[in-house]
Amino acid sequence: MEAARAVRFLLVVYGCLALPPRAQPVCPERCDCQHPQHLLCTNRGLRAVPKTSSLPSPQDVLTYSLGGNFIANITAFDFHRLGQLRRLDLQYNQIRALHPKTFEKLSRLEELYLGNNLLQALVPGTLAPLRKLRILYANGNEIGRLSRGSFEGLESLVKLRLDGNALGALPDAVFAPLGNLLYLHLESNRIRFLGKNAFAQLGKLRFLNLSANELQPSLRHAATFAPLRSLSTLILSANSLQHLGPRVFQHLPRLGLLSLRGNQLSHLAPEAFWGLEALRELRLEGNRLSQLPVELLEPLHSLEALDLSGNALSALHPTTFGHLGRLRELSLRDNALSALSGDIFAASPALYRLDLDGNGWTCDCRLRGLKRWMGDWHSQGRLLTVFVQCRHPPALRGKYLDYLDDQQLQNGSCASPSSSVSPTVEGLRRPLPTAAGEEVAPPAGGLAEELPPQPQPQPQPQPQQRGRFLPGVVWDGAARELLGNRSALRLSRRGPGLQQPGPSAAANADPAPHPLDLLQKPERGPPTPADAAHAEPTPTAAPVSAPSSAGDPWQRAAKQRLAAQQQESTAQSDGGVGLPPLVSDPCDFNKFILCNLTVEAVGADSASVRWAVRQHRSPPPLGGARFRLLFDRFGQQPKFHRFVYLPERSDSATLRELRGDTPYLVCVEGVLGGRVCPVAPRDHCAGLVTLPEPGSRSSVDYQLLTLVLLAVNALLVLLALAAWASRWLRRKLRARRKGGAPVHVRHMYSTRRPLRSMGTGVSADFSGFQSHRPRTTVCALSEADLIEFPCDRFMDSGGGGGTGGSLRREDHLLQRFAD
Repeated sequence: MEAARAVRFLLVVYGCLALPPRAQPVCPERCDCQHPQHLLCTNRGLRAVPKTSSLPSPQDVLTYSLGGNFIANITAFDFHRLGQLRRLDLQYNQIRALHPKTFEKLSRLEELYLGNNLLQALVPGTLAPLRKLRILYANGNEIGRLSRGSFEGLESLVKLRLDGNALGALPDAVFAPLGNLLYLHLESNRIRFLGKNAFAQLGKLRFLNLSANELQPSLRHAATFAPLRSLSTLILSANSLQHLGPRVFQHLPRLGLLSLRGNQLSHLAPEAFWGLEALRELRLEGNRLSQLPVELLEPLHSLEALDLSGNALSALHPTTFGHLGRLRELSLRDNALSALSGDIFAASPALYRLDLDGNGWTCDCRLRGLKRWMGDWHSQGRLLTVFVQCRHPPALRGKYLDYLDDQQLQNGSCASPSSSVSPTVEGLRRPLPTAAGEEVAPPAGGLAEELPPQPQPQPQPQPQQRGRFLPGVVWDGAARELLGNRSALRLSRRGPGLQQPGPSAAANADPAPHPLDLLQKPERGPPTPADAAHAEPTPTAAPVSAPSSAGDPWQRAAKQRLAAQQQESTAQSDGGVGLPPLVSDPCDFNKFILCNLTVEAVGADSASVRWAVRQHRSPPPLGGARFRLLFDRFGQQPKFHRFVYLPERSDSATLRELRGDTPYLVCVEGVLGGRVCPVAPRDHCAGLVTLPEPGSRSSVDYQLLTLVLLAVNALLVLLALAAWASRWLRRKLRARRKGGAPVHVRHMYSTRRPLRSMGTGVSADFSGFQSHRPRTTVCALSEADLIEFPCDRFMDSGGGGGTGGSLRREDHLLQRFAD
């Protein structure tokens, strides 16, 4: 039975080996055919297109890559068997010409890449069979001209790249067959002339790149871009444009991006951008513009980003950006600006990124309005840090406008071009602020009635006072206001008949008094609510021009406040009870007073933060410190897009409406007098990760997953051991069942000569012996021939059989052991 099984097994094995091997596809030389639909021959050093006749089914090939080789010519039969080809890559070869029938059989081709070769022309009719072609790359060649039949038959083409060639002109209607074209790249050519009908029939075109060409200096004809009604991106950068005519883009109602950077534009017609109501980004950097017409940007109501950097702008009209209500980013860096009006950006409430670096700023009274506007928008969290570094006067060179106070900006002439009012009269143009935030109207009559009131900028500490907590900084509040408004009060005393003081008015003004004189003869000191309680009640409508007297409540309030502050500083200097430091700068407050920001109670959609505030004092005009919490997700732009303003004396806050299982960055900073530090708060930031939402999928427990995998591996090992043990046991049992009890026979030796080699086994003939014979029976052999051999060991224990059979077996036994 076992022998039959073995024979059958051998027959099966020999039959399998005798079968012929399955035919394997023969791949072209030096190519890769791991996938039957993709034939990869990239970067193999080929000098000709490999033959595809060896492939069993070339009709199944969908992509054929031959890029990065040394192929110079394409014949008419290289692709004639690849009728189902969808993508053909021939980039980075040395192809100089295409046979007119190269693509005759590729009617289903959708992508053709011919870039970075040596093609000099697209012969008309060569691409005509490619009715389904959607992408055509012919960039980086030496194509010098295009004819009207170059793109005949390419009605399905969506993207066309012709950049990096030697095109000198675009003939009329050269792209007329491409009615569905969306993207057209013509950059880095030598195009000098654009025909009026060069872009005819391209009504669906969305992207057009004409950068790095040699366009004519003046762009005047609006008919050039008239067919491009759907165009959304137009790039004309790095050309030789010097002038833009009026309404040259009037037929582009959907244009969203216009790039004119890197040209030589020195003059823009006032109506150059007329008709671009949908424009969102305008790039004019790197030109030679020295001024902008007031009406230039008026039609751009949807503009969000404007780049005017790298020009020669020396001045901007206050209403230049008056119609840009959606402006978010503005760059004026690297120009020749020295001053800007304070309300030039007032009409752009969405502005959050402003770049004014690299200009020659003159830090005088003309920048007061800009400084005030920047401070207001910084305090509201609507503007990122703006760096305005002073270049003039020499005393303020290198300092930043944010750290200068109004007294340091006193120099310069602030007279407007339309009025010859001297800078001294500027104090009459705005109401006088009080400590409680009220405004007292200027005296009636004269110029004060005609000039609109303007908010008074809040005093800010000098840069050299940052980082020091001196209780003697009492002149930042009352005394500095008195010094700043002393000239205006002196003019107001001269009566309502003042019309227009000349230069003599400023010359006759009294010299600035010593600060100590203010304690005896203060000119103006708005009282605080605490001081007003001790002062005599006087009507708030009292004219400012009234002569000062000893009983003036403003004077008494100023005396009391200054005297109290002087007493505090004296007590601290004399070794009395130590007073907390006086802090008026938000940056110092963040650095020295704010501390210990921690995150507590983090949930799926909320988190609590807590911080500590050291003891400090704030100047009376500023009041207590408020806090602003900045938080947003990691990696999101712009950073710190969310702000939470907290009331005074707050030391904790709870953030809500957070996203589950999301990392957040939380920062806290102080707000003093409506001002924040222009430097982003980095010292008091903390990160947190919200918990997963209850309804969402929980995160994977990797520890439990590891334990499960270890248990599965252990179970597999046990199963393998059990299978091996069971197999071993089966083998043992089968061997014992087949062999039975072994029969051991003594070696027999002749007394006269050695016996023939008999082996150790016992023949099956001994099974016929009966076991009923007496044990003393001896084989009938001569004693001279054999040694005594007990024959009863070879007798059958089962009994049975006749006497004749016993005799025959005995005779056979005697013959077996005979000499």
